[in-house]
Amino acid sequence: MGKRVATKRQKAQAAFDASNFFDDGARETQLYAIPGGGRKWDPAETDGKPKRVEPAHGERQQRYQKTVKPRSENQAQLMKALDEKSLVFAIGPAGTGKTYLAICKAVEALQRGDVARIILSRPAVEAGEQIGFLPGAMEDKLAPYLRPLYDALSDRLSPQQLKHMMADGTIEIAPIGFMRGRTLNNAFVVIDEAQNCTYTQIKMLLTRLGWHSTMVVTGDPAQSDLLPTLSGLADAADRLEQLDDAEVVRLQGQDVVRHPLVAEMLDVL
Repeated sequence: MGKRVATKRQKAQAAFDASNFFDDGARETQLYAIPGGGRKWDPAETDGKPKRVEPAHGERQQRYQKTVKPRSENQAQLMKALDEKSLVFAIGPAGTGKTYLAICKAVEALQRGDVARIILSRPAVEAGEQIGFLPGAMEDKLAPYLRPLYDALSDRLSPQQLKHMMADGTIEIAPIGFMRGRTLNNAFVVIDEAQNCTYTQIKMLLTRLGWHSTMVVTGDPAQSDLLPTLSGLADAADRLEQLDDAEVVRLQGQDVVRHPLVAEMLDVL
């Protein structure tokens, strides 16, 4: 019975597997106090026997902050570009870690104090379906479209941290339609699924970049939900590749970190 329950739990948590990006040999241990904790065994020994002590601030629970590492040369190039450039285009097929690596670098920059906020934006374009009217506030309406970004954020931040940062605006959801006229200073900006943006939209988004900010544009021109002539991602990347403080990283099928069959399917579809 216990084995079946554990198997169901593993299947329920298998929707997003970020372990492909983790370096198991490099982890930082963080301790968080849990109010009302009970007794615990102290690892220190007295006269050859463990000493039982009462914790000063309640029972503590360990949480491991996993270190992300590249799995290919192109991913290493992307991570280096995110550290050094103000504008980065991450272009490649699904499963190459474009969004996840961008979110990881955004959280790292925020925790180091390099930026004051993270701004996430993604076009609200249905992938062939009509989902109809969505109730709730603006964040509630955009939540289905931003689920992949939330998954990556949840892997780098605790639920309490993520909820608090979303509430106080440290992590901001910025719909593309409301970005015009803004200047994004001291921010790490992630524009995801940019293949569903027109050339005019991408031009508008790129010109929002302010002082001490980094902007990452991710997408796969081969999987646009717009008409082929409307997507502006590939054209914008080709034009901006020549700039000194901008870099275009083109990931390939060999960079896919999902099921090996994904890379094989990309070669035949």
